[in-house]
Amino acid sequence: MESQRAAIVTGAARGIGAGIALELARCGLDVAIFDVLEATETAEAIRRLGRRALSLTGDVTSADDRAAALKRIDDEFGRLDVLVNNAGVAPSVRADILEAGEESYDRVMGINLKGPYFLTQAVANWMIRQKSQRDDGWMCIVNISSISAYTASPSRGEYCLSKAGVSMATKLWAARLAEHSIGVYEMRPGIIATDMTSAVRDKYDKLISEGLTPIRRWGQPTDIAAAVAACANGELKFSTGEVINVDGGFHLRVL
Repeated sequence: MESQRAAIVTGAARGIGAGIALELARCGLDVAIFDVLEATETAEAIRRLGRRALSLTGDVTSADDRAAALKRIDDEFGRLDVLVNNAGVAPSVRADILEAGEESYDRVMGINLKGPYFLTQAVANWMIRQKSQRDDGWMCIVNISSISAYTASPSRGEYCLSKAGVSMATKLWAARLAEHSIGVYEMRPGIIATDMTSAVRDKYDKLISEGLTPIRRWGQPTDIAAAVAACANGELKFSTGEVINVDGGFHLRVL
């Protein structure tokens, strides 16, 4: 029996990651969740959709945890076709860049940039090995970036730097993996309704109503998930390194 296509989504215990994991399951993929939190609820929802699920508890900044997660996926699924680098954090405390400290910088850059970079390295090498053994399906890597990759927020400089780094990492991996027919894409979410943005809901309710985004509503995790699914399903096979803005039109300059 032919094995089922499989994906790993980091940071998928809740929020955008959970939405992505469920949408990939609806598309027929088995899904592994890699998160510092227990992802029992998301895993059970995937199983209710008729797909296999793995809840892997670990830290994306740990080389040992990354290796252990990929081994479990290999043992349970026997393959990996899609990587979604979604895990990310905001600064614990917003601080003016004139005052920000190194501890927050190291934490944010480690989780948002360093961990995904080396997870991508390991997954990419595994994908290349799979391609040499069997070429029976589409493989891709999707990085969840942010409008903060290009929008300056001086009260959370480390977050902006990390997402700008993710944007360059997308280009680097896209250029390197194109010869192996492995697509690499970047999603740039805008203002999305998640736990991370709940503390600033009133602020953004007002800004959105005043026209901050041409599409005057909050984004939802399902908006990001739909775009990721298009990449995972191979709808963009002649594109790589592409940036997909899922931001209600925030990136537009309108006179």
